[in-house]
Amino acid sequence: MNRSVTLEVPATHSSVTAVIDHGCEFEGKLCFQGTVRIGGTFRGEIYTPDTLIIGEGARVDAQIEAGVIIISGEVNGSLRAKHRVEIHRPAVFRGDILTPSLSVDEGVIFEGSSKMAHPLQASTTAFEK
Repeated sequence: MNRSVTLEVPATHSSVTAVIDHGCEFEGKLCFQGTVRIGGTFRGEIYTPDTLIIGEGARVDAQIEAGVIIISGEVNGSLRAKHRVEIHRPAVFRGDILTPSLSVDEGVIFEGSSKMAHPLQASTTAFEK
């Protein structure tokens, strides 16, 4: 009997490199290239020059540095994006954001601070209070 199994990844971007899906938990340091979608629980640090998608229902407690960060879940921590951060409903975000471009949908819970910076500053400047 010959069976083929196909993994379908629901995401707004077609080229997802990896998925940490609902029911999965990961703690530590995640470094990657491409696009990663988190739908489960993550604690730690995330570094990528590319795209991180945090899906609805996900819970992330992390320091994140990425090219693009797209959030629909719950995130607690600091974000540094080289290109942009998008926060979509029903997201909950608590922390600090440093990015040249920020988009926050109506209905999102945002508790924290944001600083708009030139792309080079967003990739090299630490958060300052």
